[in-house]
Amino acid sequence: MAKFQPLADAVRDNLNDGDIVAFEGFTHLIPHAAAHEAIRQERKDLTVIRMTPDLIYDQLIGMGMVRKMIFSYAGNPGVGLLRRMRDAVENGWPLPLVLEEHSHAAMANAYEAGAAGLPCAVFRGYRGAELAKVNGNVRSVTCPFTGEVLAAVPAVRPDVAFIHAQKADRKGNVLIEGILGVQKEVVLAAKRSVVTVEEVVDDLNAHPNACLLPHWTVGAICTVAGGAHPSYAHGYYGRDNAYYIAWDKIAADRETFLAWMKENVLDATPEDFAERVGRLRSAA
Repeated sequence: MAKFQPLADAVRDNLNDGDIVAFEGFTHLIPHAAAHEAIRQERKDLTVIRMTPDLIYDQLIGMGMVRKMIFSYAGNPGVGLLRRMRDAVENGWPLPLVLEEHSHAAMANAYEAGAAGLPCAVFRGYRGAELAKVNGNVRSVTCPFTGEVLAAVPAVRPDVAFIHAQKADRKGNVLIEGILGVQKEVVLAAKRSVVTVEEVVDDLNAHPNACLLPHWTVGAICTVAGGAHPSYAHGYYGRDNAYYIAWDKIAADRETFLAWMKENVLDATPEDFAERVGRLRSAA
């Protein structure tokens, strides 16, 4: 059953050192605020999962929180590579990083398998690809009905999932609009879940076939207006493209990165965040 909590309490109650955790979002609704709170609480030794790890995973890696990443495509969208991730892989700074790379199709199917309580995902894929040579979790099975050889990957079942959504009602039901990605599947697959939302309302006013997470599937709900920034929240605010462009230079140098994280994440106050949200809404 959904529990309404301040974000700091929800992270403290649900995310532990050594956990397998997903901060999921696809293009928009990326839960930056939740990940920043995890950084402030100095979680360690995490295995992080995501279909498209971008800036927030660069920050988690650069702060020494991550030992392994399971993913499909990693980069600063529209700009280039993830420099903190690359430094960790190539130089072991601040810690060595283990990578398990998949295709988007494999990750999407693995999340669905986890949501269904299945041990693995079976799908057509990886034909002609050589990813299996570097990823031992890309395997094959033979269909018992047709004899067709299919790809198989382990189901994704995180200890805890974090997502951002537009609304929750006061009963704890959550509405997700726009590009859905695997937001629904990761919550259903995870042992625990935290959903940050732009607002809590009396009535979701959801259209038929809207993506809803009923209250009994959600662990904690936190009201965090602007919680997806610098990604966008459909219907609330746009993508902060300048932030993504600026990040490339910030992340290129270790000392510049650490100083930026101290000022903008570790030492950030609720008043700082509220001011940023105000600017977002004025520009929307």
